Amino acid sequence: MHQDRRRDRRPDRHVRPVTAWQQAPAVAEGADVVLVGYFCGKQKDFAVLMDTAAQQATKHGARVVGRIVQRRGVSAGGARKMALPYSSRTLLSYGKVREVAALRERTDADAALFLSTLTERQRRVLTEMIGCPAVSLAEVVAAG
Repeated sequence: MHQDRRRDRRPDRHVRPVTAWQQAPAVAEGADVVLVGYFCGKQKDFAVLMDTAAQQATKHGARVVGRIVQRRGVSAGGARKMALPYSSRTLLSYGKVREVAALRERTDADAALFLSTLTERQRRVLTEMIGCPAVSLAEVVAAG
């Protein structure tokens, strides 16, 4: 005779402990940060947005020591994919991530502050690749 499936027999999913990159990100008072922006190629006011973000970061206790901008859709091929990130893993192109890491190393920054909201996976991958915490500006503003 056929029995119904009983999902309660399945083992519970393993719950991983919360790691440092999953905790609420905080930029310490006086921390040096590299500001990273990801913008559409049609967006002409990206410099103003970067300046506004730098002012918000400064208001929350961070000191902006460098800026990196990734633009999407400048070429004909990129215009069709403007709304999509270069990489779902890193948001940015691999070359731009290397630029951020190099700038962070040159300036000895404590964190990379992204204007875009980052997923947990992006935060983890970027933290590993850049060598410092990758934090979203929205999270810093909300925490402060």
